[in-house]
Formats: sequence, C-alpha cells, structure tokens
Amino acid sequence: MPELVFFSGTMDCGKSTLALQIEHNRSARGLQGLIFTRDDRAGEGKLSSRLGLVTDAVEVADDLDIYAYVVEHLSQGGKVDYVIADEAQFLAPEQIDQLARVVDELELDVFAFGITTDFRSKLFPGSQRLVELADRVEVLQVEALCWCGARATHNARTVNGAMVVEGAQVVVGDVNRSADEIGYEVLCRRHHSRRMTSATAHAAQLSPDVLPVGPA
Repeated sequence: MPELVFFSGTMDCGKSTLALQIEHNRSARGLQGLIFTRDDRAGEGKLSSRLGLVTDAVEVADDLDIYAYVVEHLSQGGKVDYVIADEAQFLAPEQIDQLARVVDELELDVFAFGITTDFRSKLFPGSQRLVELADRVEVLQVEALCWCGARATHNARTVNGAMVVEGAQVVVGDVNRSADEIGYEVLCRRHHSRRMTSATAHAAQLSPDVLPVGPA
C-alpha cells in the first residue's frame, strides 16, 4: 500500500541526504519521481545536502496545489512513481493535505522530509499537519550533536553567535554560516533552554556542567 512517510529530525542530521539517496535508489531501478522543495539553501528549485549533492526540484510557491501539479504532469504523459517533498516544514497545512491526497487518490508513495520545531521549539504548521496525517513518522537515527557533545534535540537561530528567540518563523540560513550572520545551530535541550551556543559558551569560558545561578 502506498504511504505518506514523514522523515523528521533536527538540522544537520541528514534529511536531505536521505531524500537524495531515495531518489537515486529508485531512479536506478527505472522509477521516476517528482521532487518538491521550498527555500533550499542552494537556491530556488534545488534539493541539496551539506555533503555537496544537489538535484533539480520543483519550487513550491504559496499558491501551488501539489496534487493538481502531479495530476497535470500525469495527464500530459509524464510518469510519476513516487513523490519527494523536502523542507516540508515550510509547506502550508493545505499543501500537506494535498500530499496525502496524492497517496490516497493517485496511489503513489510520498516521502516528506523536514524538521519538526522551529528555533523557539514551536511546531511548524507543515510539520504539525504531517504528524497528524502521516502513515509513518520516522525519526532519523543519524544524531546531530550539540557543541557539548550531547545529542542535539533543538534548533537554535543565532545572530553574531548569540541565540535569539524572536523574529519571523522562517528565515533561511545555514549551520555553516559565519558568526556575524543569521545562522542556525543545533543544541541539546539544556543548552537551548539556557540559550548557550558554542560561541557564547566559548566567550564565557563556561563548563557545560556549571549550573545556572539565576532562576531557571
């Protein structure tokens, strides 16, 4: 039976790499898929991983009906055996509904990849809808690590190396940007709650075992 599968994890845990691997494995067997993405770090209409792999994709605009796009592609003689949706957290809830409709009405597997929560530890609307609708939610087992060496569970937005908790939910950045730019860093829950990034920890020369003096 076809499925809607949501592969979830923090930034830097290999989601896009897995999406590219699924595409490679299936295309090597003669299958053809449609790849959708939004706000990829490599630019519009690209699916890329931090390992340097990249492929073309359909950029999802606010008004794109994904189900209608797939139907139109099929009606024009195109072949579609599966659908991949990367950066799925940026999709609108109704676009997630359209992915589910691709599974139920067109009987195609849909593989969605994305992070679950934003830099404030709040659910992205697209990710919330995926959790609600997906046949399976798979948490990726390639663990990203906090600067302290613990398993990273939270995504942090940084400005000048310091963690910020205000601003628009979607600001495209990368974990590899220099400290004087808007960027992102994965942290364990403890250091996310303390707003302690690698840069601020280094500047303060604090041990990760030091307990906070003030109220939690």
